[in-house]
Amino acid sequence: MITPQPKSPGAPQRFWQSVKALAARLFRRELAAGHFETGQASSSRGLLTTAPLVPPVRDYLVYVPRGHSRLRRAPLVVLCHGCRETPEDIAALTRITERADREGWLVLLPRQLEGANAFGCWNWFDPNTSRGNGEAAIVAAQIVAVRRQYRARRERVWVVGLSAGAALAAVLGLRHPRLVRGVLAHSGLACGAASTPATALTVMRHGPDNDVARIADDARAAEGDTAEPVALLVIQGDGDDVVAPINGVGLVDQFLRFNAHAAGRGGYRPAAALPPSDAMAHEAASAQRHGARIDDWIAGGRVIVRHVTVEGLGHAWSGGDADQAFADPLGPDALELLARFAADSRLT
Repeated sequence: MITPQPKSPGAPQRFWQSVKALAARLFRRELAAGHFETGQASSSRGLLTTAPLVPPVRDYLVYVPRGHSRLRRAPLVVLCHGCRETPEDIAALTRITERADREGWLVLLPRQLEGANAFGCWNWFDPNTSRGNGEAAIVAAQIVAVRRQYRARRERVWVVGLSAGAALAAVLGLRHPRLVRGVLAHSGLACGAASTPATALTVMRHGPDNDVARIADDARAAEGDTAEPVALLVIQGDGDDVVAPINGVGLVDQFLRFNAHAAGRGGYRPAAALPPSDAMAHEAASAQRHGARIDDWIAGGRVIVRHVTVEGLGHAWSGGDADQAFADPLGPDALELLARFAADSRLT
């Protein structure tokens, strides 16, 4: 008896079988995990007035989010740490990696050089830096390097900072507006708020001793008719005894002036005198201990500046990880506020 042999598949069948097998492997493949990579950048304009022997170069970390592909351009968030912090500290404090994985953000975390500042602060009060050179120029060079290497979207670069990092973020927004789309300044100060390095501590406690509105006018004039808006989100605790809340008012006024908003024509003012016409007041969810007031300034149908005052918040990241220093987990989540503001400003 002869047993019939199974027919071997023909060429068309073999082709479709291989296509099905490939598709199965692709759909079964897990997305690449998020991870950190290291880098370094320098600037010929990066020397500090206050520390001229410090080389104009800084290291940085880049967090590459889960599933990132260079085939798709991603937003870039630049996260600048505060004093006595490292990039690793502020990443843990803010839980930025979790948010980056959800949103698809690339995250650049500049690292202050040991020796550039005794407390690990960014030198926002350094005259070179406040003019856009110094450490602002170095971080600007990092932004360009990371944007090119990872193919980040140049129109979606947001600079975020806490305390001294927020002051540096404000400088980057004002002095490098062609690189920066928006700024989140958490417990920070205006660009050039201190007229000299010697007055920095006094300014932190009592507000700018410099005409921050004039600095904004000069920065806008330097850009000429090509000036693009740079959105600003200020988050400030009303219980902050390290960086006084009046510094947040200086930030608001400075960016209103830079963005040529009508409300910025009155010059620097105390908080109680801020015009309420474009303001919205919101309360945080009842489950949170800290309420929040949100004041908006609108231009062209877009929120151009938002000031969030968190009730009872001290000098700490709002909504931060409870296990980290400089965190208050009971405030509204600062990164959630950033995501909302990016949508409301339509600069995404």
